[in-house]
Amino acid sequence: MPLQQAEKNTPDAQNSPHETLVSVRNVSRYYGKNKVVSNISFEVKRGEVLGLLGPNGAGKSTTMQMITGNLAASEGQICINNFDILDEPKNAKRHLGYLPEQPPVYKELSVDEYLIHCAKIHRIGRRHQKDAMNLAKKRCGLKQMGRRLIGNLSKGYQQRVGIAQAIIHSPPVIVLDEPTVGLDPIQIREIRTLIRELGQDHSIILSSHILPEITATCDRVLIINHGKIMVSESIDGIQQRIQSSSLLVAFNDAPTNLQLCDFKGVSNADEISPGRFRLHHNPEIDPSEDIVQQSVKNNWRLTEITPEKLSLEEIFVDITCTEAEENVEEKDEEPA
Repeated sequence: MPLQQAEKNTPDAQNSPHETLVSVRNVSRYYGKNKVVSNISFEVKRGEVLGLLGPNGAGKSTTMQMITGNLAASEGQICINNFDILDEPKNAKRHLGYLPEQPPVYKELSVDEYLIHCAKIHRIGRRHQKDAMNLAKKRCGLKQMGRRLIGNLSKGYQQRVGIAQAIIHSPPVIVLDEPTVGLDPIQIREIRTLIRELGQDHSIILSSHILPEITATCDRVLIINHGKIMVSESIDGIQQRIQSSSLLVAFNDAPTNLQLCDFKGVSNADEISPGRFRLHHNPEIDPSEDIVQQSVKNNWRLTEITPEKLSLEEIFVDITCTEAEENVEEKDEEPA
């Protein structure tokens, strides 16, 4: 075995806490002349849950298929735990667990029969197959389900079986495509808890177009639209990137709307209730300090001053709609 490859497989190399387990570099994918994924780059480290967020048709599924080796990238490089997915597909996939949107389960088999079958597919030795199965069942809350036919399980438990097959060979990287689609609220909560627990020891890539899914399970999010990465940021970081453009203020002895509009940057003051206003202002100019000073000076008795935070949904809509408008403008400017 070459020294470089031996180093990849040492326990220390596999278990260092902040190592990069997924590397996507300048990856593009064409269907004919149509570029559905455009020059994307990102990394995922051990212990990180990364969310791919975007509208339907944004390029999420194509990206997932390229990461898992089910689809070849037209350009660029994808490495799983330092193995190139195209040059060393067997080694790369040995470090990868994948749950597609439709779990690849055989409903006529029992849970135990199916997981032993998956252990054999992943070339787990016969002596270790039962231990691998039991560990996967334990981690996925399936300890009492071993003899049950998969077809007789609820959709939530079938999803758990799908996750169990993805982790039975203890891969460093787990890829989950829309893991809670079609589940009821209780099942969704259980699967989210499971994903967070798995994320402590693995790198997880989670694809979804459901905004609460991302905020509930992920540490970081990539917002993808038209095959491009629009934002790569932590959830908190995204909200901080979009500056507040309104303030909620309340007074016991309130000034008039005209007085509030006199503050630098304030464009409008809407009275929500007696003495309580929403101030719309230039995002680059924060009037908070001036309002506090003037309240003290004029005895307005300020009781509230709160920047209005944008939700992830508002941020997502703002980013995707802005890009769509820019694309329309670019097309309109093209010569006939």
